[in-house]
Amino acid sequence: MVKRVTATDAALGLIELLKEKHGPIMFHQSGGCCDGSSPMCYPEGDLMIGDQDVYLGEIGEVPFYIHRNQFEYWKHTQLIIDVVDGRGGMFSLEGVEGKRFLTRSRAFTKEENKELQS
Repeated sequence: MVKRVTATDAALGLIELLKEKHGPIMFHQSGGCCDGSSPMCYPEGDLMIGDQDVYLGEIGEVPFYIHRNQFEYWKHTQLIIDVVDGRGGMFSLEGVEGKRFLTRSRAFTKEENKELQS
């Protein structure tokens, strides 16, 4: 089964740490100006999910959403959530850990696109 969003082992490790510290968490792929286009991590319920948000799946048993407008640009790619050293978005939970989540991507193959459309 093709996944629209996945995570590296490093990202999954940081997700586990954040769940231990903060309880249930969630992700939203930012498209805003202040934090660029970053995967933002929040305590579950701190960001209101609305009709314009698309559920992409889970990483580390954590829900991952993206705004519909962003999804239209990225729907042909798999989002791969990674982690690097440095400060991320100022509202994202991982910032105090000296790490930041980063979105990498790859284009889906023709076969994967067919599977996603069925």
